Amino acid sequence: MTHHHNHHHHHDSEIESTLTFDEKMIKLLEHWVKHNDDHAETYRDWAKKAKENNMGEAGSLILDAAEMTLVINKKFEEAARIIRG
Repeated sequence: MTHHHNHHHHHDSEIESTLTFDEKMIKLLEHWVKHNDDHAETYRDWAKKAKENNMGEAGSLILDAAEMTLVINKKFEEAARIIRG
């Protein structure tokens, strides 16, 4: 099974080398939040589909995973806030 994402990773070392470590960390954290938001949305969609197809318990677990993903984002957002000062 392949895993596809609707985003691209840009690794321009020339641009990255001009960023401070703090700036790199913030960009990375922001990327992770966006990435997780995209996954959480997909999880919610599939949880709904599972429930519609008589897989209520599985759908509930997938929905839980979506919510857990958003809890992770709160940690990343707090880390970015601390770095920003």
